[in-house]
Amino acid sequence: MNHNHHVSSLRKEYFPKTLELAAMPDNPVELFGQWFDAALDAQIIEPNAMTLATVNSVGRPSARVVLLKGFDSSGFEFYTNYNSRKGKEINDNPYAALVFLWLPMERQIRIEGRLKKLPVEKSDEYFHSRPRGSQLGALVSPQSEVIESRENLDKVLLDLAEEFDQKEIPRPKHWGGYQLMPDYMEFWQGRPNRLHDRIAYSRISEEEWKRVRLAP
Repeated sequence: MNHNHHVSSLRKEYFPKTLELAAMPDNPVELFGQWFDAALDAQIIEPNAMTLATVNSVGRPSARVVLLKGFDSSGFEFYTNYNSRKGKEINDNPYAALVFLWLPMERQIRIEGRLKKLPVEKSDEYFHSRPRGSQLGALVSPQSEVIESRENLDKVLLDLAEEFDQKEIPRPKHWGGYQLMPDYMEFWQGRPNRLHDRIAYSRISEEEWKRVRLAP
């Protein structure tokens, strides 16, 4: 069934918020922090949910939603199985992109840059801060691999829960964090008549960024 006629007719008018280039901070991570705090104040559901796009060794892209677990002037952090599809693609090509979309605020943030693994100590610290069920899940799941059945997965989980009852669960070596070090960030604010605001930051040195306004 063709639903194109329904999708193409969808329209939404945007509220008159605005982004003024001269009023933007010099560092885009500072602006990201301001917007993230505003998303928290607005009680956006999981404002740290972000689309992560990676590319494999032959240039084929893939995307999925992961959760931001920390950010500072150095970059944006998330955790995953290093042997997953995204982990293998990051190993082949460390460049990636992130997208945050906060529809109730009519805001989108695009981030591009290079990924690197977080230090082992940081991955250990975060792993042991997670609920035990999540720790066991990281041990059990061969993420992105074909599995025999859900029942088999559940059985392995029960066996491991019994094995590590009252014991510390070790972080598997194939699970840990990445940090995306940004060199491009773009902030989008919905405006009326589809003349949306787009402000782009491009890194020109370790400490310096250039910001410009883009046509919507």
